[in-house]
Amino acid sequence: MATTNVPLEFESYYHVYNRGINRCDLFRESNDYKHFLRLYEKYIEPITDTFAWVLMPNHFHLLIRIKSEKEVLKPERLDVQDASKPVRLKTPHQYFSNLFNAYSKYINKKYQRTGSLFERPFKRKLVEDETYLRTLVLYIHNNPIHHGFTDIALDYPWSSYLTCISEKPTRLQKNEVVAWFDDEANFKYMHKQHIDFMKLENWLEI
Repeated sequence: MATTNVPLEFESYYHVYNRGINRCDLFRESNDYKHFLRLYEKYIEPITDTFAWVLMPNHFHLLIRIKSEKEVLKPERLDVQDASKPVRLKTPHQYFSNLFNAYSKYINKKYQRTGSLFERPFKRKLVEDETYLRTLVLYIHNNPIHHGFTDIALDYPWSSYLTCISEKPTRLQKNEVVAWFDDEANFKYMHKQHIDFMKLENWLEI
């Protein structure tokens, strides 16, 4: 596990998280959550595999893998009129900047506010072992419990937990996530266990 704000590199796993500047709300109503997810699909999904996420009123957490350059540059992912021209791949950091800028413009216009919306720089940590991956999934999905929004992860609509236990098609890498817990039964069981969030946050260095 590396320190906060390391460079985003291709083919690496990261815990990405951030909050509203001065702890302001990022999401005020359901349409705000939905719009952020639409922008995430537009700007971030083309360059990442997503394993877990949660959107809270004033912050969010993501567990992602930045794809390889070859994966990002697959022909079906490119919107290029002239295939003979070289494709310039942006740095992974730039894709996140585009997401945050687009969402900030949406919020500022909708709520007639000005200035920055997110803290800068956004936080990211390199994830290098499976134990950290499993623990981070539990932390992300139980974040709404930690902050008093629900008593069980199942009841919170703005996280990937429901997607992980659903049979509906999804871009979320849910099969791999569940496999980190051996099977779906143990995945659900582990999410229902008591979590000492203070101890966990110290271990995760959040």
